[in-house]
Amino acid sequence: MTLDELKATLGQDAPPQGLTDEVRAMWLSSRKGWEAGHVIVQEIESPQAAWVHAHLHRIEGDLSNAAYWYQRAGRPTCETSLEAEWDDIAGSLLES
Repeated sequence: MTLDELKATLGQDAPPQGLTDEVRAMWLSSRKGWEAGHVIVQEIESPQAAWVHAHLHRIEGDLSNAAYWYQRAGRPTCETSLEAEWDDIAGSLLES
C-alpha cells in the first residue's frame, strides 16, 4: 500500500486489513484521535513504535514526553508540521 492509498482510506470507519500495528496506530490517530493510536503503540517495543509514540505525544501537546520517545526511536525531535510528520512516518512505515 502506498501513502496515497492509505490516506484515501481515512474516510472509512475502520482501518484497512493487513496494516502493521504501527501503521494502524497512525491511521487511528488521524481518524479517531491520538489516544486510539496510543493504546496500540504503548504495547510495542520497537524503534518504529517509539517514533509513532513520539508523534502521538506531540499531537497531545506533551513535548517533553514526545522528546523521550524520539530519543527511544533514535530520531531527532521533529520540528515540521504534524501533518508533514504524519506523512513522513506513515510513508516510511509503509515502505519497510
